[in-house]
Formats: sequence, C-alpha cells, structure tokens
Amino acid sequence: MSAIADAPLDHVFTFSYETYADALQRGMMRPPDRILQTLMTSPRVGRLLVANPYRSFVSEAARRVRGRGGISPTAPPHIVQPVRLARADARSRRSLVEAYRRYDERLRRAAEELGLQSPRVITTNPLVAGFAPFAWASTVTYFGRDDWLSSEARRAYWPAYRAAYRQMREAEVGVVAVSEQIIERIAPLGPHAVVPNGVEPAEWTGPAPDAPGWLAAIPGPRAIYVGTIDTRLDTEGVAALAASRPGVSIVLLGPVPDADYIRPLRAIPNVHVHPGVGRADLVAALRNSHVSLLAHRRTPLTEAMSPLKVYEYLAAGIPVVSIDLPPVRSLGDRVLLAPSTAEMGPMLDRAIEMGEATEAERSDFVDRHSWASRHRVILDMTCRSVMLRRGEEFSPSV
Repeated sequence: MSAIADAPLDHVFTFSYETYADALQRGMMRPPDRILQTLMTSPRVGRLLVANPYRSFVSEAARRVRGRGGISPTAPPHIVQPVRLARADARSRRSLVEAYRRYDERLRRAAEELGLQSPRVITTNPLVAGFAPFAWASTVTYFGRDDWLSSEARRAYWPAYRAAYRQMREAEVGVVAVSEQIIERIAPLGPHAVVPNGVEPAEWTGPAPDAPGWLAAIPGPRAIYVGTIDTRLDTEGVAALAASRPGVSIVLLGPVPDADYIRPLRAIPNVHVHPGVGRADLVAALRNSHVSLLAHRRTPLTEAMSPLKVYEYLAAGIPVVSIDLPPVRSLGDRVLLAPSTAEMGPMLDRAIEMGEATEAERSDFVDRHSWASRHRVILDMTCRSVMLRRGEEFSPSV
C-alpha cells in the first residue's frame, strides 16, 4: 500500500515540449496544464517549482525582447527556464544523457534556491523521465498523454524514446498514463496507474449558452469534430460520410496546421471548417450541436489516446459516433462505434435519433469524470512512499 503523507509535500513539475506561457495562451486546457493547475491549488502540495523545456539562448533572448506577455494571477511563483545552444534535442543516446543531466542540475539548483525539501517530481517529458537522474528528489513520476513511439512527427526520436522507456523501467520510475495501451508500451516495473482524461465541471454546468453566430448559420442536424485538424483526422472518411449523409452538416472546429491537408473537404457543401476558438465558444458550440464525431484514422498513436474531446462531447450531453478504439469502448451506450469514419453513416443516424442526454445524465457524467477525481490518483502516485518499489502494487486513495 502507498503511504500518503498528511503534511504538504514540495513538488517539481516539468512540461514536455511547450512552456508555461504556451499553456496560458491556450487557456490551460490540455491535460498537463490541468495537472499543473491542481498542483498550484492543492493543500497536499507545498512549495512548487515549474520547469519549462529547454530553449536555445537565441530563442530565449528573442522572447525577452518581445516581452513575456500577460501572466495569470494564479501563475506559479517559481518558474525555471533551462537554456542551451541547440534549438532541438540531439538524437544520440549519449548526447541526450549529457543534456538531461545538465537539465537535472539546473532544476536541482533551482529547487535548492527555493528551499524545496525532498521534492516529488512529475514530468510530462519522456526524455526527462528517462535520462534526468533526479537523485535529489524523493519520487519521480512520468505522466504520459501520448505514446511518443507512435508519433510520426517525432519519428527521428523513436530510438531515444525507446531508450527512455527502457530507462524508466530500470529506474522503476512511477508511470501514470491516460490509457492502458501506453502503460503496455512502456511496461513499467515501478508503480503505475491508468488515469484517463477528464472535464472541468465549472465549464459544463448550468443551462446551455446561445450558439455562436457562425455555428447558428450552419443548418442542422450538426455533427461536430473538435481538435487540431491534422493527420489524425480521416479526411477521406469524412468526405465519404458527408457524401452518404448530405442532409447532415459536418463541422470541423479547430486549428489547421496544414491547409493543403483538408483542401479537398472545403469543396464539399455539407462540410464546414471553422478555426479554433476559446473555451467559452467551444463549450457553446458543443452544447448547440446534435452529434459529435471522433473521426480519426486508426493508427498506433490514436489507439493509445484517451481522447479528451470524447469526454467533452459527453459532458455537453451529445451522443458520440467514434471509430472503434480501445480507450472509448467503456464510456457507455452514448458512444456508438463504427469500424471506420467512412462507415459511420448508420451510427450517425442512430445518434441523431438518440438526441441529447437528460440533465441528470449529463451532470452525473461530469461529476464522475472530473479532473479533480483524476488528479487525486496522480497526487497519490507522486506522494507515494519512497519505499514503494517493484513488486508492490500501487493503491491510490479513494
């Protein structure tokens, strides 16, 4: 059993490839951002040090010239920004080990200056978890929201991630991941737990807001997909679905990094692409749609995801039509599964007939899947006994 301390414990949190300023800019809405928000407010956490990923001297100097931008009144008081000459990580294991030993030393000095006592480290960067020694920390926990070994965009670093996963196993680093598939791919020997994504109840309570003007102009029924519109989206499948259901408006809401990728969809009359919006407008868009879509390609990366959007779809009270992925199979009968996006038509018809969830159903889902309930497990992991080693089962508090 884990020993959970009563007194507040000092923590160190590290981002993966984006900074605290990036998290602020996007509204603190991604899972690592949500964890940090909990660390900033939890009575179980004492002093807190937040570490950004490496930035080059040049990019950091340019950022300072431009100005830091707005800082949230709830910003953590202590942020450390490690810098180096290189803009990107090296690819050789030896160079990575050397780089992250230097990163570790920078964090150690910052923790010492802040007066942290036996801090608990939680990192969202697999290279930090694998290659930073953290001999000065009490426990180390890695939070995995993606399987980096399945990210085509990071293919050049797959050998490094493979080595980092192996080092996590050998060092018995604690692992919290959003899906069982990520746990299986890391195969940790230390304590581990699956903690899916969740929702923020304050965003989803109360009556539905009015539809944004741009959404109200789109005829119903509306089937909405939210998120970055990139290679995860099955564009050919969306085109086939739109052709098979011309009376349904398919709404793709989110930033488009590569305009050419979805160019063919813009010519389809019942497909509507809208750029990303703030949190309030996103909530309003979902609560004024009729059906939601998880229209991804089936890849090792998508199979290991805990799709945040599905939890938000269900919090909005609208049924979900999804490709059949392991992480969404247990989310209830309001998630309708199809073999592929192109084959979603019959499930889309059923979802439209199903209609909105009752307010009681919606509220119950929001309560059961709140970020607060998720983060209790993560804090139990970071605050575990330093004596918890291989062969001992991690048992989070209830």
